[in-house]
Amino acid sequence: MRAHRWMLSCTCLVASLLLGGQLRADGPDDNLVERVRPVPPPGIELTQETRESLRTELAELEGEINGLIQRNDPFCNEYLPDVQVFASAVRMALDHNGFYDEDDVARARQLLFDGKSRARELAHDQATWNNATGLVVRGYVSRIDGSVQPYGMVVPETYSLSQGSRNRLDIWFHGRGEKLSEVNFLSERSRSAGEFAPPDTLVLHPYGRYCNANKFAGEIDTLEALEDVKRHYHVDDDRILVRGFSMGGAACWQFAVHYADQWCAAAPGAGFSETPDFLRVFQQEDVSGAPDYERRLWHWYDCTDYARNLLQCPTIAYSGELDVQKQAADVMATAMLKEGLTLRHIIGPGAKHSYHPQAKVEIEAALTDLAARGRERFPRRLQFDTYTLRYNRQAWLTVDALGEHWTRARVDAELESDVRINLNTENVTALTLAFPSGRCPLDPTSAVTVEIDGESLTAPVPLSDRSWTCQLHRESNAWKLGPAPDGETPRKRHGLQGPIDDAFMDAFLFVRPTRPFANEQIKNWTTQEVAHATEAWRKQFRGEAPIKNDVDVTDDDIANRNLVLWGDAESNALWARIAEQLPLRVADGNIHVNDRAYSTDHHVPILIAPNPLNPQRYVVLNSGVTFREYDYLNNARQVAKLPDWAIIDVRTPPNSRRPGKIVEAAFFDEKWRLRP
Repeated sequence: MRAHRWMLSCTCLVASLLLGGQLRADGPDDNLVERVRPVPPPGIELTQETRESLRTELAELEGEINGLIQRNDPFCNEYLPDVQVFASAVRMALDHNGFYDEDDVARARQLLFDGKSRARELAHDQATWNNATGLVVRGYVSRIDGSVQPYGMVVPETYSLSQGSRNRLDIWFHGRGEKLSEVNFLSERSRSAGEFAPPDTLVLHPYGRYCNANKFAGEIDTLEALEDVKRHYHVDDDRILVRGFSMGGAACWQFAVHYADQWCAAAPGAGFSETPDFLRVFQQEDVSGAPDYERRLWHWYDCTDYARNLLQCPTIAYSGELDVQKQAADVMATAMLKEGLTLRHIIGPGAKHSYHPQAKVEIEAALTDLAARGRERFPRRLQFDTYTLRYNRQAWLTVDALGEHWTRARVDAELESDVRINLNTENVTALTLAFPSGRCPLDPTSAVTVEIDGESLTAPVPLSDRSWTCQLHRESNAWKLGPAPDGETPRKRHGLQGPIDDAFMDAFLFVRPTRPFANEQIKNWTTQEVAHATEAWRKQFRGEAPIKNDVDVTDDDIANRNLVLWGDAESNALWARIAEQLPLRVADGNIHVNDRAYSTDHHVPILIAPNPLNPQRYVVLNSGVTFREYDYLNNARQVAKLPDWAIIDVRTPPNSRRPGKIVEAAFFDEKWRLRP
């Protein structure tokens, strides 16, 4: 491992605010389940006069927004989220006690003023901020819950909408800030360019749905914000970099390993890169007693498990010499070395949780060179690891099916010549090789030989437009050409592979029961957990969870959303429609799990599976996001806590860690069936 130590006596003067805040923790005090502090913390009490005046100003802005909505013209609709984002920020703070000091009130008033200015521009068919340089705040409507989410842009003075060339784009992930309300985020993005603002470079600052290290809905936030940026700015797809510090460094690591083929470089600083060792070092927390299914779910975001993918993403890590979060890059360096990769790790001498000035110079010089080189879209050699079909592609390779989820799957692929491809796989049962039009390096006049795991197959000739696609699947322990045959039972695939938390990375709908409950204890638990899941979504992912009564669910809801059904088959009409088609059977007053039975008097099932009414979407029973209040205290704890299904004994009340006593929990097999 190369490390650069700058022997300078100066100390870093960068404020933690510009770094996006430090990854806060109270050490052992944050390990006490019985004494969990609220995240986000409660705000200050506003005077009645202040609250009423803000409400009045907000109502004025919302009135102008409603007028724009009623116009329903394409130009107005395109830029409306850039106005709505101001109103939603202030409304969230007013409705949910999100003002933390008097300066926040002034910031909210400024946002309302800015929102009104934009609304009046739109009313005259103008959106000058779309052409503005400097600091620009914007918004988009999330497909997950329909909320308007903010992001910030740094637009260089040299940028022009009319220019023919496309710009480098850096994505900067912010650090942990438990008081980082939308008001504070938008205000900061209106005042500060952030830690790095390279010349001639667009910089995207995603909000990440608050304080979750850009995981789950925070991960999708970055992808949706990037999609919105590409609609409005000239972005060079081959010169996009991911960067971040502290909690943002953790986000950078996970985007680098999970989407390695999308970036021309990654530059994580500090943060964390996996869960168990980081919690031991940083939080002094022993997680060795975690259940097996939870340990397997660490593979979702433990970047050490995906270190091999960094062959496709040039990476430069930074750590302060005295920063406890140096651990993140150290464990990644070890994991990468096992795969033959040597991490470039720049270390700021004497620096704690901050950038050393000279280190910044070295990082910028290296990233400038990498951006000039650009991304290699179609490398001749690929190394790809995954544990889940949530992350199933790299460049010209897509993994379509696994032998078993949450066990390492591996593909080595190489274009050995213009007529031959060599593949070696592990725990993979179906895959696709594909080059789009004009990109296939294979000989268009010859059949292609595919060597896979020692077997030789003759694949089709590339097409005349220089495109080529080859699908392969395992059948009876042998590889065959073509896609895996569709059976009567759905199989796990990308976007439909579980576990429970995966349902909340796309459009979802909570479905309340309206029929009477046969059991008062189950009714009380359901009522409490619906309220908890709704509040948790608002606090941790900054949106209002869409919710309907079972009798009001439409065909459109079934077609386009993951349905989260609360209650049981007696109380929830929609659940009753599909009860016989779910992997867990409820009959004779019991939930049946193979040869075991759990009384419905005091047990509830939690699960995720393809929706029998629409197998292209999930149905979830009785669960929101599975991490809870105790896990909000440290971002490395914010990982999936339940697998594909669980049985909960409600005689044990829910607490800050669990929805009740978990008496059994496991994963379904690759065809969504109970394992023996």
